[in-house]
Amino acid sequence: MNSTPHNAFSHSDAVARYAEGPKRNVPGYSGLLPMTRILLAERVPEEGRVLVVGAGGGLELEDLAQANPGWRIDGVDPSAPMLELAARRLGPLLPRVALHEGYVQDAPAGPFDGATCLLTFHFVPPGQRLPMAREIHRRLKPGAPFVAAHLSVADGEGEREVWMARYAAFLAASGADPRQAAATREKVEKELSILPPAQDEAILRDAGFGDVRLFYMGFTFRGWIAYA
Repeated sequence: MNSTPHNAFSHSDAVARYAEGPKRNVPGYSGLLPMTRILLAERVPEEGRVLVVGAGGGLELEDLAQANPGWRIDGVDPSAPMLELAARRLGPLLPRVALHEGYVQDAPAGPFDGATCLLTFHFVPPGQRLPMAREIHRRLKPGAPFVAAHLSVADGEGEREVWMARYAAFLAASGADPRQAAATREKVEKELSILPPAQDEAILRDAGFGDVRLFYMGFTFRGWIAYA
């Protein structure tokens, strides 16, 4: 699960600091993981198989494995150092988790009982979002849940400016120097692909998912539950 520019995960210091990032940088993050596992558990059986796309770091893998001892989890991520960090974090849970270096097309074919993609889609260029979502969809059993959450901001007149300013204010309230918070906002806007919510939802539907529902919003971040 990633929340900073993807090329940063090749640097050892960024990898080492990864675990503290989501809690500090993502409004409402403390509730996102439990909500995700609750939504999955509604349909994933006790001995189900779950695909985690953007698994580097291991926070999501650890949460799912601890809460659901019968689940088998496959995690895929393009960053080898982040997968190494995930393996260290998992410790005794690692035998129940298979880690795959690469992108979703490099993940096993499944079929999986559920899937997640948290804090990852905003690293993907807009033109690659739909193919990626389709790759996830085709690995899922019919009716399987898919949980996605990432940066998603409305693009109406002046609206994105307001929400990005609020995001910078949140970073400052979380302890960042105001100048650093402003610089982070600028970097996020420049380097990440932030689509409006309507377009994010349309991508999920076009990929084959149904019953797309918003379940989470934290200033500039949104999360959806959908079904294959």
